[in-house]
Amino acid sequence: MSVTVEQIYTGCLAQGAYYIESNGEAAVIDPLREVQPYLDLAESRGARIKYVFETHFHADFVSGHVDLAAKSGAQIVFGPTTMQTGFDAQIARDGQEFPLGDCVIRLLHTPGHTPESSCYLLLDPAGKATSLFTGDTLFIGDVGRPDLAQKVVAELTQEKLASMLFDSLRNKIMPLADDIVVYPGHGAGSACGKNMSKETTDTLGNQKRVNYALEPSLDREAFIEAVLSGLTQPPSYFPQNVLMNIGGYQNVDAVIAKATTPLSVAAFREAMSQEKVAILDTRDANDFALGHVPGSINISLQGMFANWVGVVFRDVKQPLLLITAPGKEEEAAIRLARVGFDRALGYLQGGVVAWSEAGQPVEKIQMISAAELARVEKPLILDVRRESEYFSQHMVGAVNAPLDYWWEQLDKLDRERTQYVYCRSGYRSMIFVSIMKSRGFGRLVNVVGGFQAIEESGKFPITDYVCPSTML
Repeated sequence: MSVTVEQIYTGCLAQGAYYIESNGEAAVIDPLREVQPYLDLAESRGARIKYVFETHFHADFVSGHVDLAAKSGAQIVFGPTTMQTGFDAQIARDGQEFPLGDCVIRLLHTPGHTPESSCYLLLDPAGKATSLFTGDTLFIGDVGRPDLAQKVVAELTQEKLASMLFDSLRNKIMPLADDIVVYPGHGAGSACGKNMSKETTDTLGNQKRVNYALEPSLDREAFIEAVLSGLTQPPSYFPQNVLMNIGGYQNVDAVIAKATTPLSVAAFREAMSQEKVAILDTRDANDFALGHVPGSINISLQGMFANWVGVVFRDVKQPLLLITAPGKEEEAAIRLARVGFDRALGYLQGGVVAWSEAGQPVEKIQMISAAELARVEKPLILDVRRESEYFSQHMVGAVNAPLDYWWEQLDKLDRERTQYVYCRSGYRSMIFVSIMKSRGFGRLVNVVGGFQAIEESGKFPITDYVCPSTML
């Protein structure tokens, strides 16, 4: 009569999916788009996937509910008020219970992040509530943003959604027992909240003590103000992912097969001539700096790849040509598909080496160490970190030009002067430099090691605050 709960956490999306199993029956909550791992897990344990529970229509990734249901025969379940979907799904009522082996899963409708947002309460064989799968309603240290659904449904203002969230937390979640384990949909690094912890589970009792949004003294108005303050503009691909999760999408296997089509140098060159195609180089930033195909943009697989792809390209229908490290083609394709970028046309077979050996031009990115930068007289510095990071600490004289809004910087950069670019570690600054270089800004130099190296060198004055009017 045991119950198994397994968190399947994906760091590059800061996303938690969940596998729950009891007596040969399993459920998956908020699966990623590549569903084979869930099928393999169930098969290895001799279980059948009975349900695919969705906490809401996700904005930051394309869920695997459609493909997982098709391959397993499971039933897709959404909460109340869910709009018409492009696939078969059960729209459950608040409080509805779903038997799973020897246990029960109860749906709690908790609107606020989105209108259909729901949590799933796991009851053990004795009927005791043990676990709460909160999706984007409640995080560890935070709650879900109430400003995303309005990007899809205009009349849903963020104030209305925040008010709904207040009621959901007070009336549905806070009355539950303190010893219940909270399993959220995201952790630190996700754009679906603003103050999430690096921890990915906690007890509800501890969250009642430390989570600002669960502070009992907050009335509705104070709660709304606290939840809405400090929100940044969400990535522009979010509403597109929501629509894919509502309407359905192309089978992920076909998407990956297309993206992993090997293209010769000649075929790659021909594909480059297609209208609006972009070249995405997913190698390590240092390898990209040493040599890359002209016009390509570097977003390394070694960081928050999927999120930055969405920020940089903004439209999930963007056709892409891939350049990867050897053997990384499928990983790049999968991670693109997770955020709905289904139009990868293939990858450069043999990579930049084959490109160069075929006599094609190769460009480089100039790099500079903190020690070398210290010898530059009156350097023009760009800090491409987020505004909050910049305000926390930055190099004196640096101008904030956040990568999150790179398109707003295009008309503000000096084409004639050399500009030195840093972020925290060098990952985002290379993305920024590659974007701008592809658009004709050639005099950009990436600072190796970023702000960490600048601060550790002890050669530069650091300030904790700058007047916002001096920012780009």
